[in-house]
Amino acid sequence: MESECSIDAQFANEISALLKSPSSLQVQEYYDQLLRTRQCSGIKVKQDGEFGKCICADMEFGEGNLILKDQMLVGSQHSSNKIDCLVCSFCFKFIGSIELQIGRRLYLQYVGAYANKECDGKTFAHDSIDCFDSSSGDSDSYDLKIEESASNKKMKLSLPRGIIESLMNGELLLPHSKRFSMPSAIPCHGGCGEAYYCSESCAVADWEISHSLLCTGKRSESLCKDVLSKFVQHANETNDIFLLAAKKDSKIEYSKSAHLDLLLEAWKPIAMGHKRRWWDCISLPDDVDLRDEAAFRMEIRDMALASLNLLKAAIFDKECEPLFCLEIYGHLIGMFELNNLDLVVASPVEDYFLYIDDLPDDEKKEAEEITRPFLDALGEGYSVCCQGTGFFPLQSCMNHSCCPNAKAFKREEDRDGQAVIVALQSICKGEEVTISYIDEDLPYEERQSLLADYGFSCRCAKCLKEGP
Repeated sequence: MESECSIDAQFANEISALLKSPSSLQVQEYYDQLLRTRQCSGIKVKQDGEFGKCICADMEFGEGNLILKDQMLVGSQHSSNKIDCLVCSFCFKFIGSIELQIGRRLYLQYVGAYANKECDGKTFAHDSIDCFDSSSGDSDSYDLKIEESASNKKMKLSLPRGIIESLMNGELLLPHSKRFSMPSAIPCHGGCGEAYYCSESCAVADWEISHSLLCTGKRSESLCKDVLSKFVQHANETNDIFLLAAKKDSKIEYSKSAHLDLLLEAWKPIAMGHKRRWWDCISLPDDVDLRDEAAFRMEIRDMALASLNLLKAAIFDKECEPLFCLEIYGHLIGMFELNNLDLVVASPVEDYFLYIDDLPDDEKKEAEEITRPFLDALGEGYSVCCQGTGFFPLQSCMNHSCCPNAKAFKREEDRDGQAVIVALQSICKGEEVTISYIDEDLPYEERQSLLADYGFSCRCAKCLKEGP
């Protein structure tokens, strides 16, 4: 593998321009426009010489009040989670039906255990929505290994293959499932069988923003779909943060911003984010000795270079060549490392089974005669939510406090991938809105150690009181 990226030396001026910190005026104009566009009237982005940017309340908030719903700039569902949850690849709403969500997951549990397919979870997880592979096995039932909650012993539960097939195909309707309706699953326009959407608008938006270059289907605009598949496999095996970087690079490349001024304009949302090289800011794992830190960081750098070389072979465009510099790629990934927020969307499958459990006794008994085998087959993980990671431009401006006055919290009505920030206590107009980047209940020394990975030492009221 190359030890250096050959493009970096050619584009020193472009790299410098892309990584140059924007002026205070540029920062303020960008966030003022973003707040107007998103109609966020209750907050303001302010600049602070010591801490950079911060979010301040522009009105009074009471405990539990919604402060912000922030649409992500870029996000991705974890590849392993795609087996458990079928969601829109753009807005991350659950799609299909209760029956499809349950049947698909049981089918994939069987396929994974029976066949040990030579493909990542993402591939067969999505292919299974369109067809039921009856050739996977010869038996008339599926043996599904589940955990028995009472004894924590392994047990097997056999479900007739026809029943799961009926769930997958929509022929079997579960009692009361229509109360939990979801948008129909719309396949990717490129025919990859990996991305599905809740609406045509989401499908078109994702295609135009990035998926046209990252699709592995027949209509893909990728230079080489085989190499693209290797890039995705590499990301799934190492760190799916590479998928976020690929989405953002693709979005900028799609705009065909050949002239440096146009490239800088397309890069502006990234320019506003706090960033460092990924291999410089990533946390040192507990099992790596301090004496081996340099070797560890070089290994991480080489991992990023391997990812970049695969991405370059898959979607390289001469007009956007500076984007494929290792220095740019490293800073882009580093920004995600430092600023990302967990993407979480609650599962309607959990809501469904809780609803069944709350039915009057007679109705519950009748319904559970049908639903109980499926709940048992799903096991304790029946309530798995959509999980991923995303970068949210406004939320990322919020500073840390070990005694925060707000938190990221999904309410019952929040059923997509937006970041939701609610007040933990009363917040006065003009007061800074803070969240905790870590578990604020940890001891002082552990909190400071974790926050050092973000590049600062916390001096909030709690730390000043507990510190030396």
